[in-house]
Amino acid sequence: MPLNTKDYRTFLDPSIVFKLKSLELRAKSVVEGFMVGLHKSPYHGFSVEFSEHRPYMQGDPVKNLDWKVYAKSEKYFVKQFEDETNLIAHVIVDVSGSMDFKHTAEITKFEYAATLAASMIYLMINQHDAVGLTLFAEGIKSYIPPKASRIYLRKLLTELASVNPGGKTNTAENLNKITESVKKRGLIIIFSDFFDDVNKVLTALKKFHYKKNEIIVFQILDPVEINFAFGKDAVFIDKETNEELTTQPFHIQKAYADTMQNFLHTIKSECLRNGIDYNLIETTASFDKALFNYFKKRRQMF
Repeated sequence: MPLNTKDYRTFLDPSIVFKLKSLELRAKSVVEGFMVGLHKSPYHGFSVEFSEHRPYMQGDPVKNLDWKVYAKSEKYFVKQFEDETNLIAHVIVDVSGSMDFKHTAEITKFEYAATLAASMIYLMINQHDAVGLTLFAEGIKSYIPPKASRIYLRKLLTELASVNPGGKTNTAENLNKITESVKKRGLIIIFSDFFDDVNKVLTALKKFHYKKNEIIVFQILDPVEINFAFGKDAVFIDKETNEELTTQPFHIQKAYADTMQNFLHTIKSECLRNGIDYNLIETTASFDKALFNYFKKRRQMF
């Protein structure tokens, strides 16, 4: 049933979306909410790019132009055929133990990342993009090569829904391995908290760029990981090693805040300097923030 335009934001709220039972249903609801939002935003008129059309390119038969779409958008589009692929996309998700964390938010970083990744996969498959999926923690947990098929959607979402985050992370080394497996240029979308050696991670990200790929980075964090707004006494448990530290947060709050801001600034500035789209996403944020950034990136590629 189509969403009512009055309640579309409900289906972009992480705390509400996660009450839906299946990942596929969450992705579908988020995409539908996003599509309704496009009609009510400054991007109105571009939502056709997520339909079964693609932009007209020189050499396309004029008879394939969709004049109804032109009348609405004043842009030339042709009907997309089942065997056509717009781009090759690799969706890469961190499933290490640090992603299994929530405090301020109602869902964990992994749950947020998985829902957002599933929503983008849903969008891309329906746009006839070839989409693949890689899950990593200390090593590569799962790799599914890109294909463009609606039947493939279920396989990708099932794999993403079946994983349980845990274990240590080895982000830089895994990104280096994934870079070697990417044989054709395309779109690389990465979801992680990037809690690893920042310089090694950036070096790995740059390798995707050197191979002429377009890259979107989504750094997923719980708000408390940024503001460190814990209570008076707290026990901190490393989600990857189970080590514990009991302390009063205000004793270390300033040092933590300075370290975190330096960490975030380094990633953001180096990504932007190297042509990598960087997005810091808090797990309380509406899903459309990240989807709009994906949307803009995709438009730039065509």
